[in-house]
Amino acid sequence: MITADSSVWIGYFNGQDSPQARALDAALDDSANEIVLLDLVLMEVLRGFRRKRDERLARNAFSRLPVFTAGGETIALAAASVYQDLRRKGVTVRSSIDLLIGTWCIQNDCLLIHDDRDFDGMERLNGLQTWRSP
Repeated sequence: MITADSSVWIGYFNGQDSPQARALDAALDDSANEIVLLDLVLMEVLRGFRRKRDERLARNAFSRLPVFTAGGETIALAAASVYQDLRRKGVTVRSSIDLLIGTWCIQNDCLLIHDDRDFDGMERLNGLQTWRSP
């Protein structure tokens, strides 16, 4: 199972030629991959479109993906523990949304494609699986 952070989706929809956008594109093209979308990422991406036409195109692309809830009591409690564990080790996750996304990925054994340093500590210290450019 693979998911992507909003920063990657935003770059993808903006046509950026980043390693992460290329990895997402390749994952979407490979039918062997189970690509999932997290509700928080869906919200973050869709809120940024200025033109309705672009938003409709993104909604259409997203409609093919299963959407999972990245929150709820279990993930919220686990995310709080991850945050406290990281703080004790001198790492601060700046975004609560990234904390929920990362924790959801850890709990669900889901590989995360991202371009955000908030996930680095979770990868190093909490077992978050992330895509790495070759």
